[in-house]
Amino acid sequence: MSGFARDMAVNRLERLVNTVEDERLPVPVREVWAVGDVALGLDPVERLDVYITKDILMRDDSDPATASADDADPDSQFRDSHGIAGVGKTVRADWAREFPQYLRANANGHAAPEKCLAAHLLEDDEPIHLEVCNAPFEDNVTQRLRGAQLREDYTQLLDPRGVCLWADGTRSDDAFRKLRDGELALPTLSRALEMLGLDGDEATDAARELHAWRDRQDGVTVRGDVV
Repeated sequence: MSGFARDMAVNRLERLVNTVEDERLPVPVREVWAVGDVALGLDPVERLDVYITKDILMRDDSDPATASADDADPDSQFRDSHGIAGVGKTVRADWAREFPQYLRANANGHAAPEKCLAAHLLEDDEPIHLEVCNAPFEDNVTQRLRGAQLREDYTQLLDPRGVCLWADGTRSDDAFRKLRDGELALPTLSRALEMLGLDGDEATDAARELHAWRDRQDGVTVRGDVV
């Protein structure tokens, strides 16, 4: 896919939020944000950027009624069946049993919540970038800016121009309306970065580097971090 017409992009965000509201997910989700181009009123939207705030699974809240008949430990069960460790520890066991087709692992063979969320919420060929973190979007914008400066790698930045679509079970119909009508008045990326404290030249360089990184992406991309 080469991008979304504006109405299609907003419709896609609505379907994503519907899934968050209606379906069991690998980890609890607290926020869904639309970020970048779709928040600027562009048409078409070349890539759709979405930020999800999730909880770290400290204790699996799976329904015991979904446990396997032989009472197998879910970690052992999915190691044997899928070669993936950590079910019941990093992702919910009852979710993995209901949606085993969406179970994904990191390079170490452990269930990766951000990859599992991407598999559940998105199609492989969609031009969508998904950011997943345990920190709220606004907090992580500043955290990632500091990290990008320290590493001199601005591809790690979060675009600060975001709009919250859903938080703690509540959908923002007003946010969806403003997205659809292109009513949000947001600055250029370089100007937004200046407002966060970068000087003019650094903000321009950072925006250029982040835009170039985006242009190199294709299909679904996902990035997860923990703050």
